[in-house]
Parts: sequence; structure tokens; C-alpha cells
Amino acid sequence: MIVGDRGVIAQRAGMRGVRLEVPDYAGPASAAPVSIKHIPVAHEVVPGTLDARNARHVLQLLDFAIAECTSGRFQAMVTAPVQKSVINDAGIAFTGHTEYLAERTGTPLVVMMLAGAGLRVALATTHLALSEVPRAITRERLEATLRILHGDLVKRFGIARPRILVAGLNPHAGEGGYLGREEIDVIAPVVKKLAGEGFGVSGPYPADTLFTPRVLAQGDAALAMFHDQGLPVLKHAAFGEAVNVTLGLPFIRTSVDHGTALDLAGAGEIETGSLRAAIALACELAARR
Repeated sequence: MIVGDRGVIAQRAGMRGVRLEVPDYAGPASAAPVSIKHIPVAHEVVPGTLDARNARHVLQLLDFAIAECTSGRFQAMVTAPVQKSVINDAGIAFTGHTEYLAERTGTPLVVMMLAGAGLRVALATTHLALSEVPRAITRERLEATLRILHGDLVKRFGIARPRILVAGLNPHAGEGGYLGREEIDVIAPVVKKLAGEGFGVSGPYPADTLFTPRVLAQGDAALAMFHDQGLPVLKHAAFGEAVNVTLGLPFIRTSVDHGTALDLAGAGEIETGSLRAAIALACELAARR
């Protein structure tokens, strides 16, 4: 099912010479393989032009999808990129899909993971200023993050005994405390505790050597400490084909690995590989469930 404004979708299709012949959503019992749930925009949409008056429309789409998934009528949600700034311009505090989905579902902690080119890279922290990252990495949060990552690798991805490689925060994983103590005081104790419980977790590894083929081959997923520690590596390997997966939610959620590309809106020149991959992975995970 597609959730959006039917007129906007039809207009965009028409700009590319495509006739939209998709019926309206008629409920879970509908026989149509693809349908549109029409939720109207508040104001006319111009390709590539931001309009804060339509910010609440974006959240209405998300709220409908959340309700359908939490009710069990649907098993998975695939989201397109959203322009966070225009939602904030409308006076709505919004840091991203991931955080919004966690809040709306009452999930205390979710984990962001990108998958592509044979890699899975999860994040201990997501959209934080770099100066805030060390304070956010606590033993409690890191342990909870690793438990969610392990659990979803088993439940969603069908990996019976996941091997998780944990990155250090500092250069050279702290160099024995000379370049920072987070590895000694926080990361290593958590890894040791979970390994003692039988989890296949190891580290902390210096990030610059963790993300090399030899080390990556020893794991099923890597946990980076912050956004720009792990994602540049994955996006270098798989940009345009990678999938963003939110772990820990009561339903499956996948998304694209890129932003809105406003400069290309309406031009018919966008790459659809990541969206196609996100849909395919959502279907694969739902089928395994």
C-alpha cells in the first residue's frame, strides 16, 4: 500500500508520462496487490520547493502507517526520505524517522542499522552533535543497544548465533587510555559482560582497522559508536543500494540510505536502487517472520 496524496502522486506520474492506475485502499481485505491510501496535503506541492504548511501532512502519513503496523494489519513499513528542516520550521520538534517511530510506539530504545554490499553497520548513537557522543555512550545504553542488535539479527535476519564487532570511540580504541578512557570504562566492560553470557560480541576494535575486509569477515554486523564513524564506510561500499533498518520496533521498518535530493525533484533523474532494496528487504524480513 502507498500512503500519500493521490493528486500529488498522479501529477508526478503524469510528468513522466506514466498513467496512474492504482485503486484506493479499501482495507486489509482488499484484493488489490497495490493501492493508495489518500491523505490530502494542506497546500499545493511544488517539486523541489519546501513548504512548512505541509509539514504536518508528512507526520500524518507516518502516523497512519504506524497505526496500521502496530495493529497488525501490516507487518512492515518502508519510508522515503524526509526533509527534517522544514518540519522544524513548522514549529515541530523532529530529529528523524527513527526517533519519531520510537516515540510514537513507546519504544524506549531503537537501533539504526544500514545494510548493503554484504555489510551491516549499526549505530550506538544516531543524530547527535559530535560533542555530545561521549556522554551518550553509557554502559546501560550500550548494553541495551547490543541486546537489541543481537535480538533482531536472530529474529528478523535469521542468524542463529550473530557475531557482532564493536568499535571503540577514540582513535586506536583509546591507545590504552592515553587517547581516552571510554573503551576502558564503558565499552570493554559491556563487551566482556555480554560475551560472558554467551553473546558472540567482541571488541572494542580501532574503527580504522575494524572496517577492513579481514576483520569484517569475522562478524555478521559491526556496531559503530557514532553516525559518521560507521556510515561513511558502508555508503562508500553500497551507496544507492543500501537499506536503513530500524531495530527494536514492534514491526519491521526499512528506508533508503539517502536524503531528499530536492534539486532533482520532478526531474525524473533520481536513482531508485535504495528504495527498491528497502522494499525488497522489508518483504524478505516480513516473510521470514
